[in-house]
Amino acid sequence: MTVRIGLVGTGTVGCGCLEVLQAHRGDFLRHFGVDVELARVCSRRPVQAEAFGLADIYTPDYRDIVNDPSIDIVIELIGGTTVAHDVVCDALRAGKHVVTANKALMATCGEEIMGLADEFGCEIAFEASVGGGIPIIGPLKHSLIANQIDSVMGIVNGTTNYMLTQMVNEGISYEEALAEAQEKGYAEADPTADVDGFDAAAKIAILASIAFNSRVTLDDVHAEGIRRITTTDLDAAHDMGYCVKLLAIAHRTDAGVDVRVHPTMIPASHQLAAVNGAFNAIYVTGDAVGETMFFGQGAGSGPTASAVMGDVLEVARHIQHSCGPIVGCTCTDNLPIVPMENLQTKYYIRFTVADRAGVLAAMATVFAQHNVSVHSVVQRGVKNSDEVYIVYVTHTACEKDIREVLSDIANLEDVLREEPNVIRVEDR
Repeated sequence: MTVRIGLVGTGTVGCGCLEVLQAHRGDFLRHFGVDVELARVCSRRPVQAEAFGLADIYTPDYRDIVNDPSIDIVIELIGGTTVAHDVVCDALRAGKHVVTANKALMATCGEEIMGLADEFGCEIAFEASVGGGIPIIGPLKHSLIANQIDSVMGIVNGTTNYMLTQMVNEGISYEEALAEAQEKGYAEADPTADVDGFDAAAKIAILASIAFNSRVTLDDVHAEGIRRITTTDLDAAHDMGYCVKLLAIAHRTDAGVDVRVHPTMIPASHQLAAVNGAFNAIYVTGDAVGETMFFGQGAGSGPTASAVMGDVLEVARHIQHSCGPIVGCTCTDNLPIVPMENLQTKYYIRFTVADRAGVLAAMATVFAQHNVSVHSVVQRGVKNSDEVYIVYVTHTACEKDIREVLSDIANLEDVLREEPNVIRVEDR
């Protein structure tokens, strides 16, 4: 059987898909009995199509693919939530199955897209939207479906994980680590989506929706990045038996879904603590399976193309056997999102304050006034300066109370020298 596909987008991942298809088309036919034929290629520039010898099927207009009745599957790889939205929705309305790697689109418009897929009897597959080549959406929707998933927690942004790894291993600053990541091609010229946590937030919104069978969107995710992390913080974490990772976290709680992205201290003994460089890992806990972890390359041409083409083959097999999606949208539980201010966890807080008598006592009074119990306090001097670092580690406290502590300490006269740095501690 021949299944015809149309590819929209020939950037890094799109070209990776073309390479996989050219290298393994015969294998796909031999192993699965499906001949996956590339029918049309769409991009803003014809040069990539020409490089693969595909000039004769190139088009600059995605509608030539959507409106072609012979095409069965549309692959959307242009990214973003504008034109990509039109490509995906128009394809579904035209009765075509869709494969996408677009995390932002699925995290913001997932409900609309899944609804269209259901309405028009089509399949929407998006394994590559989270974790690059790591299989995680498939396992959540198939292999782990017998479980109640209690938590999903992971390192899902390779850029920031590489930067934090280099800051620890090489003792370099955030700025130096970013420059190195950009030089190696891990970080974009504008790294905002990565370093401010927005990329990870889109991914955890998708994972939480699937894991908890409840709609979670990008706007529901509290996101903080790594811009304010320093080697001082990383050294302090090491001294306490922790390491710092930018974690995407989603927990099922009695109050609803606790979902967030922020720098997090995790015990050095935790499996995620050993995930370094540009690698990703996703840690899933279910009531029957217990603890599982999925590890691998989280980005790049090959790994992401692997996930995209895996989805293409899965959808092609469904077409071959005339069956619909095995698992469609499962977001039926409507669990509430737990407000960030209600979070209960431990906190690491580093203050830079004036080096004078009475400061420590005044700060201690503020913590006591808000019933925040302190586990430890460490004071470190700053060379050739009239400032000191004061590092607090709290017992479990409420986010709202911590924010009030920070506000009140900021209002103390001539105490703070810069904005405090807060890192949440995850011991679960």
